[in-house]
Amino acid sequence: MRQDQASEFGNFYGKIISLGRYIRPSEERQRLVRPALPIPFHRGGFHGLDAKAVEAMQIAERANHPHTVIESHGALGGVSLERGDLDTAQHVFERGLALRRAGSVGDPNLLSGLGYAYALSGRLSEGLPLLEEAIRSEVSISAMGLGLAVRMSRLAEAYLRTGRADEALRRARSAVELSKKHQERANEALALKVLAEITALGDSIDAPSAGKHYADSLALAEELGMRPLVAHCHVGLGKLYRRTGNPQQARTQLANAVAMMREMEMGLWLEEAEAELKELE
Repeated sequence: MRQDQASEFGNFYGKIISLGRYIRPSEERQRLVRPALPIPFHRGGFHGLDAKAVEAMQIAERANHPHTVIESHGALGGVSLERGDLDTAQHVFERGLALRRAGSVGDPNLLSGLGYAYALSGRLSEGLPLLEEAIRSEVSISAMGLGLAVRMSRLAEAYLRTGRADEALRRARSAVELSKKHQERANEALALKVLAEITALGDSIDAPSAGKHYADSLALAEELGMRPLVAHCHVGLGKLYRRTGNPQQARTQLANAVAMMREMEMGLWLEEAEAELKELE
């Protein structure tokens, strides 16, 4: 690699690290990595990230570095998932996974991302096998289990969408335990939100437990500055309050979520929150 390519690639790698950090912030990464792009993604700073991720992919392609081209697909896919652009997420993860498989190498992050995008889009028969494969791949790659919690949370959510509530609950609890074990506080916040959803939407609703899980997730998300997750917690609490006969509290929570999601331009997630709020009018 020429010196100019090396310099350009160094800038690209910093962008990918920065994008990944803000998708799911990690205390360890924040200590060890000085991001090249101070983009507040986990604070909902989505504006311009798509263009930056595409630029990063182009730089990596010019530098002829396939591995980081694939990594950039994971970063852009994560951005698209968070902002509710499922079509782009599916396209980007599909391309990244195809590139990875062309080299006969698996990638649990891409598998999980694509499976989750499919599941959120209603393509559960396609998404579940990928999410399950991502869990198996992660176990075979690392006995430590680092990073497994977020994949477990996604699988739990997919199981819930297929009506497999007991299995969803077991996976969500495992995700919370894993994230605590490995001190992945951001992933713990996510896992708690999924656990709250499962507890709130089961056949026999446990409102006190669901409320506590949402409150714990919300507190962690606010502490870590994860504004998209904060907004999702407000939506969940709004649904919970509405289901338990507290329309005023439900309206307050959903109004907060809508305001945040509108500010962050969260696409599909904003549309769903607005629909929930409209049902209370």
